[in-house]
Amino acid sequence: MPPAPLPIESALPDIRAALAAGNGLVLQAPPGAGKTTRVPLALLDEPWLAGKKIVMLEPRRLAARAAAARMAATLGETVGATIGYRIRFDSRVGPATRIEVVTEGVLTRLLRDDPGLGGVGLVIFDEFHERSLHADLGLAFCLETRAVLRPDLRLLVMSATLEGEPVARLMGGAPIVTSEGRAFPVETHWLGKPAGRLEDAVARAVNRALAGGEGDILVFLPGAAEIRRVEGALRDSAAGEDVLLAPLYGDMTQDDQDRAIRPAPPGRRKVVLATAIAETSLTIEGVRAVVDSGLMRRARFDPDSGMGRLVTVSVTRAAADQRRGRAGRLGPGVCYRLWSEAEERGLIPFTPPEILEADLAPLALDLAAWGAADPASLSWLDPPPEAAWAEARALLFRLGALEEDGRLSDHGRAMAGLALHPRLAHMIVRARAMGSGAKMTALACDLAALLGERDVL
Repeated sequence: MPPAPLPIESALPDIRAALAAGNGLVLQAPPGAGKTTRVPLALLDEPWLAGKKIVMLEPRRLAARAAAARMAATLGETVGATIGYRIRFDSRVGPATRIEVVTEGVLTRLLRDDPGLGGVGLVIFDEFHERSLHADLGLAFCLETRAVLRPDLRLLVMSATLEGEPVARLMGGAPIVTSEGRAFPVETHWLGKPAGRLEDAVARAVNRALAGGEGDILVFLPGAAEIRRVEGALRDSAAGEDVLLAPLYGDMTQDDQDRAIRPAPPGRRKVVLATAIAETSLTIEGVRAVVDSGLMRRARFDPDSGMGRLVTVSVTRAAADQRRGRAGRLGPGVCYRLWSEAEERGLIPFTPPEILEADLAPLALDLAAWGAADPASLSWLDPPPEAAWAEARALLFRLGALEEDGRLSDHGRAMAGLALHPRLAHMIVRARAMGSGAKMTALACDLAALLGERDVL
């Protein structure tokens, strides 16, 4: 059975024409338009691709796997045939794979290992409006590859909320194609800021949604700890045995994540307790109501530790609108917001680009491995802030990752070969060089695994 038409279908002729005529395109399409799974398949047989691969950057591992599975199902295949994915700790690709969905660190390593991207005809940046550090870096690398080595390399930037004109200018005057979305009306209820514990207020809102309508409920919470507490509060409430509680966050097993995405069993309603992982690029069937805590986690550089850390901040207006829209994907829905209308006017419009707030030491190491000592030699929407960049370079010098002339040292090359923060990579490389056998290296790896997690406890 052919897939149901999606709003993006009407834009496909313009997308094909733009990429046939030039080597860059910006696609603006709201969530639910179908861009993630329909556009790569529509371009697979274009003459300019000539049998080469499409690599699509997807910011989150769960979304990467889900997108690959949806496209493979559309072709009547299993993942690993024409459609595959590469994510951290998992890869399903084969000799016949033509579309690879990859996560951000994977794309950076692909570019560093092969700056010419041999065998790749198109790189797609999905959900670029999230403005992650790796997405900005990947686009900067790809623009240089296209300018120096591969003028035939096509670049397609897809975004749900970002204004396309600055990106189009960055890409050398690329055309912009806009697709309409498809959304049903969503009734919004502002419940006000919780006076007590957030978890109790969220549980009350979920029970109100269960009593007030049909379908499944998607709940947005800032992190895994809050998800566990809300899950406990709902188990103690009168939610009923017909309600299935399904947590959804990045560090869960693949089976548990798939369980949260799958439709609820007949006769049961599902409450998905999710982080921002469910905001974009991921359709959870059956959702008719959204409960939004109004909070999210953002990476911020901590000068005291010299590394990045996650902080809890208020959601932006753009993110709140995307969350609300999840209730209107399949039919009329309802959204419960745990803040007031007055507070909403004080929300910032968009999430600031990560490059302006994050620890830039990993970026500095990636650029050194690329051979770019000065970020000004690359093209950025927002260049790295000078103070943060200077601090990142100073750290690499202290760790011995850079020679006096700023080039990568042998120690730095070993560090760059590990997908870790430079401080943690330095620890492992130094432990390996101490010559105490595998015991010291194993201890360093254990420490890096603990320190690299978002919450050691």
